[in-house]
Amino acid sequence: MPGPAAAALAVAGGCALACVRLAWLAGVPPAPSPPPHAAPASERPAPAPTPYAATAPEYAGTAPEHAGTAPERRASSTPCTPSGRPAPSPTPRAGSGPGRRAPDGPPGRAGGGATGRQARRVALSRRVAAILDAAVLVAGLTVAVLPLSDPAHRLPVALGGLGLAGSLHAAALLRLPGRSRLPGRERLRRTVDVLALGVSLVFAGWMLLPAGPVPPAALIASVGGAVTLAVLTMAALAERHRRPGAARCHAGAGLTLGGLALLVVLLAYHAPDRALSAVAPPVLAGALLTAAGARRTSAGERPHHGAAPAAWPRLTAPAGIAAVAAGVHLGTAGEFSPAAMALGLSVIPPIMVGELLAAADQRRRVERLVASEAWLRRVVGAGGETGEPAPLTRAELVRALPLRSGGALLVVDLHGDDATAPDGPVPAEVQRRLRAGCGPHDLVARFNDTGYAVLTDVGPVPAYALGIRLLAALAEPYARPGGVTRLRVSIGLAETTGGDPEDVLRQADLARRRAVQLGRDRVEWYDAYLEEQLVRRLDLERELPGAVARGELDLVYQPVVALADRMPAGTEALLRWRSPVLGTVLPAELLPVATDLDLLGEVGWWVVDRACRQLAAWSEGGRELWMAVNVTPRELAAKDFVARTATALAAYDVPPERLVVEVAEPAVGAELSTVVARLAGLRSLGVRTALDDFRAEHASLAQLRRLPIDLLKVGPNLVAPGADGQRPLIDVVANLGDRLGVEVVVEGLESDGQVAGARQAGCRYGQGFALARPATAERVEAWFEEFPSASR
Repeated sequence: MPGPAAAALAVAGGCALACVRLAWLAGVPPAPSPPPHAAPASERPAPAPTPYAATAPEYAGTAPEHAGTAPERRASSTPCTPSGRPAPSPTPRAGSGPGRRAPDGPPGRAGGGATGRQARRVALSRRVAAILDAAVLVAGLTVAVLPLSDPAHRLPVALGGLGLAGSLHAAALLRLPGRSRLPGRERLRRTVDVLALGVSLVFAGWMLLPAGPVPPAALIASVGGAVTLAVLTMAALAERHRRPGAARCHAGAGLTLGGLALLVVLLAYHAPDRALSAVAPPVLAGALLTAAGARRTSAGERPHHGAAPAAWPRLTAPAGIAAVAAGVHLGTAGEFSPAAMALGLSVIPPIMVGELLAAADQRRRVERLVASEAWLRRVVGAGGETGEPAPLTRAELVRALPLRSGGALLVVDLHGDDATAPDGPVPAEVQRRLRAGCGPHDLVARFNDTGYAVLTDVGPVPAYALGIRLLAALAEPYARPGGVTRLRVSIGLAETTGGDPEDVLRQADLARRRAVQLGRDRVEWYDAYLEEQLVRRLDLERELPGAVARGELDLVYQPVVALADRMPAGTEALLRWRSPVLGTVLPAELLPVATDLDLLGEVGWWVVDRACRQLAAWSEGGRELWMAVNVTPRELAAKDFVARTATALAAYDVPPERLVVEVAEPAVGAELSTVVARLAGLRSLGVRTALDDFRAEHASLAQLRRLPIDLLKVGPNLVAPGADGQRPLIDVVANLGDRLGVEVVVEGLESDGQVAGARQAGCRYGQGFALARPATAERVEAWFEEFPSASR
């Protein structure tokens, strides 16, 4: 078989194999990623119990007024308020744990971003494989059809194949996944390297071409091929560590296009047929290497960062190529023309610039290594006079976080009793106590005058125990000139799960803020629900100011009925905030925020004013009902509370005995004397008073005689029979009410059995879903119309 035919057959077979492989890669559908899921609750590490976990309220959001079956109740530890009763504390969420978050993404996204990126990467790889398939096919056909074509048409066929294959390779290589925008310094270095190699290849081609006039086709192919080969070679060298698959594609394209350029040069000089066999090896190797690179790219290759590019091929290859070409030319021709000498000298400047850039890169790399060594020495305390490492800065802590995956981060906040930052000798003592409480491998950082952090390798549960120890140590008194001082300590804990360091810092700081909100001197553990609470709290603090002026507050009313005949006797006013941004907000969320923003008085007076106005409107219809409003001891402590209540009653001409002011019994203990004085002042006006959430405990019974009240409100738990069939507590409370001259109201009645039990015990009034649900004023008024008389 003639040599050209054998070479064409070999190229055709190899390119056919590569095309089959590329066509298969282009047609493979993306493999479906398994849906991300959280580990079962039984497999998750149990978090250490946190003080707020049992009392964090569930937010009602935009739930309608009549949704659910539980009555509106306030937890026994929640103060009575002018806005109604918050819902009871919820049960903890099943399967929730500290620091739990969806993989590869923030909470709630469940890794969807990672799955979408992978699908787009696979789809892009399929399109690239299809374009590379066409490029390899064009190159193979260009070489394979030459023995069958007329000699006069071979050069145009080769030129057309080179142009088309080059265009297809460029379109494919520019679409390879993982390409990133190069910084200015890298672009300059890449340009210099390409220029040095390109000039050296052009010089080598000039030296190796036969003497005499150069055909235009050979000139275009040699110069264009040299530049293209330089670009692809430098790209392959730069990407061989970061993206090996892409580097193979670049190298394969360089071999293929170089072989086609050589074919054009040989045909332009009318080389013998046996010389054309020289193009077969590069074209065949390029096709197979391109298929191998595309296969690796289609498998989902991820870029590897941090690998330094090799310097020796970029710096030495141009000089070596120029030297070899000059030696060959000198041995064959014996002399250099002026043009050849100028072209040879033009190789030197880009090589020198490349050397300078490489030296600058090496110098910066050494500086980074020196800085890293100094940082490590500072972390471990090597070389210090005392052997005790200094606290890290925030930036140094961020650098250390990725090295401590699987540990925990504790953010510590310190303030004096008057919310001032520690000064004088106190900060040094704080650092000493932190060091003494931490392990030998724990890192201590200082953010500012009040903020510190501890990075530990231990798991979250031991880290929580470490936080408790640090809390106890830092809360001890500090000696200072003129006496001693104490600090309030708040610690937030977050797991270092290998995520972004800034995310870990943010999570620990959110937990610290939660500890501050709950009163300081505590350790709080981050979880996704905590973040939801804090974001919700920020939204409430942003929207609540001005809600009264904007007319966003509203009242709903729950009737109180006589148990004997089910006739309405009164109502209780319950506050609702109809926020256009947050929806309906219940008192459990509203009142703590109003207290912190010093808006509780404004909200409370709005409730009293609106309740008196509604009571006056109902009185015009001949109904003699009472209206109960809830207040807190803080509101009662206001010096003008009694006077302002009298003003509201007079403004709407409401008889004082028709208004009932309720205060929750669990909140009375700390302010007992103030509450007694204010309730006595209200009774002197004729306003009736009530004690809500009565618990029937020893302390409650002891203070009941001191409180000037007219109504006693108890929960449905007292209606149920006691242990071993004992008499229900409601019987005891009802007898006590009769002796003290106090009417007993049973609230929260949800079933007919509870209603019957309260009535049998002698209780006169009842309230709850089994009797009537909370509703707007219009609906309650329509409900009143069902009764012939509503006077009590």
